[in-house]
Amino acid sequence: MAYDVSQRIKNAYATFSKGQKKIANVILSDYDKAAYMTAAKLGIHVGVSESTVVRFANELGFEGYSEFQKAVQDLVRTKLTPNQRIEITKQRLGTGDILEKVMESDISKIRYTLERINRESFYRSVDSILSAKKIYVMGARSTESLARVLYYNLSLIFDNVKFVQPNSTAEVFEQMFSIGKDDVMIAFSFPRYSSKMVSAVKYAKQNGAKVVVFTDSETSPLAEYATELLIAQSDMASFMDSFVAPISIINAIIVEITGKREKEIIERFDKLERVWDEYEVYTKR
Repeated sequence: MAYDVSQRIKNAYATFSKGQKKIANVILSDYDKAAYMTAAKLGIHVGVSESTVVRFANELGFEGYSEFQKAVQDLVRTKLTPNQRIEITKQRLGTGDILEKVMESDISKIRYTLERINRESFYRSVDSILSAKKIYVMGARSTESLARVLYYNLSLIFDNVKFVQPNSTAEVFEQMFSIGKDDVMIAFSFPRYSSKMVSAVKYAKQNGAKVVVFTDSETSPLAEYATELLIAQSDMASFMDSFVAPISIINAIIVEITGKREKEIIERFDKLERVWDEYEVYTKR
């Protein structure tokens, strides 16, 4: 809903009461500040009651203030520059034990993701990986790190995995030139969304491949091209996003694949261990 919350407000503006227009004006002009206020604090800031704030969210079609607030926070994350993110994070976390606050926040992201992830989509994603002729994995900018984690682990157990280097758009398409209906593309994109990733998943979809998308919302620009959507919460942690939830999903995918192909994977690792020992890949300590 990040992409339509501001438009919803603009569309309904003429029907708002005087108090609701005050809320709308603050959201549209200072959404970065309002996004992390409780309904009570936003009411005080605007000069209306808490109940007026809640009714405002309901009139926009949200089930409650928390859902509305999440949509505004998503809007913030898609628009803010790194310096603005740093300032917002400082306001949110304040002072004190930053380590505890950040780690507690990360724990809540995993819990939130677990409660809301589509399990059928998760298991279908695993099946798509297992049945694919070729597995393409891609992330760009900050999400390249997520893609590399998945690629590294998949490449240990399969020979048909390709990491799509997020270079120029032309080079991306050259690497994906042969993608087709028997293949799967696994793509990672979180705010601020990479236009290169949108183009890549669109290309994969147009060529008949299954597309598994890791992202933060159904309104992500990649969602319309996804065969399977794996949604993970990834709120800001200073200028960077926290990716603990998508990493946890990656872990679950690898564990599920291992369980389904245990015998073959054990045999493969036996061979790998012999190679690692022979060439002293790892230290003895």
